[in-house]
Amino acid sequence: MDRSSGLGNFLRTRRALLRPEDVGLPTYGDRRRVPGLRREELALLAGVSAAYYTRLEQGQSSNASDGVLDALARALRLDADEHAHLRNLARPGRAARRAAPRAVSVRPGVRQLAEAMGEVPVVVLDHRYDVLHWNALGHALIGGHVAADAPARAAERPNAQRMLFLDPHARELYPRWELEARRAVAALRLEAGQHPEDRELAALVGELCMKSPEFAGLWARHKVLSCTSGTKEFHHPLVGALTLSYEMLRAPAAEGAAQSVLAYSAEPGSPSEAALRLLAAGLRPAGAPRVERDRQRPTVR
Repeated sequence: MDRSSGLGNFLRTRRALLRPEDVGLPTYGDRRRVPGLRREELALLAGVSAAYYTRLEQGQSSNASDGVLDALARALRLDADEHAHLRNLARPGRAARRAAPRAVSVRPGVRQLAEAMGEVPVVVLDHRYDVLHWNALGHALIGGHVAADAPARAAERPNAQRMLFLDPHARELYPRWELEARRAVAALRLEAGQHPEDRELAALVGELCMKSPEFAGLWARHKVLSCTSGTKEFHHPLVGALTLSYEMLRAPAAEGAAQSVLAYSAEPGSPSEAALRLLAAGLRPAGAPRVERDRQRPTVR
């Protein structure tokens, strides 16, 4: 994940998505050999010289100011995630940072939180999308065919990106697999921009590019997205269709490595909630009582 080539590729792919008429530039009916804006046109919109922008895109300039980057972001109509990614790629000083270490284990407090959320599927991930921990319902939801204690063994630790692209079960679990794939690659690209010195993350990207044509094609688009909340559709082999909301919560770092808590929930009273309850019921020992929660707000007197 070379920073200079990454910056140039990102700028070229974003530039290719804009047409002159999209940004108010005349075309004069000319036929273009390549799609999107020319370098000169983007430089004009950003208020920089064409020569300077060319050097930046070719990785020959490493001192772009915040003002220039902000101007390019506006000219390219980047969203907040793309703008942040542009800044990460254009900051050569960040490459000197120490690589984020692999988390040896989930942080004890995070494990306790995940286990306490017994009726909520929870998966704990690091920035490489290695699964550091999952509670029983989280395991049953996304990885029931994998050993439940696999996250505790570093050599066998599942990786959510590998599971999505290389595990055939994922194609059955996610009815909208293409959407999940686009979001996953965009989120991983964002992490790669924040951790350009991470050799293990680079190795993961290389492995997926070689083994999955779908991943390689999506990676080449240079799309970035912060997938911290939203909805996912599942077709679970045991309970059928579910539509679940998800929230990605950042936990305090352990041993220098970031950890995120991915929690799923269903809309109250929905068929998905019933399916999730059914999945949870299959995890309880026979005869174990289920704690019912009062959904009504208590009366204050």
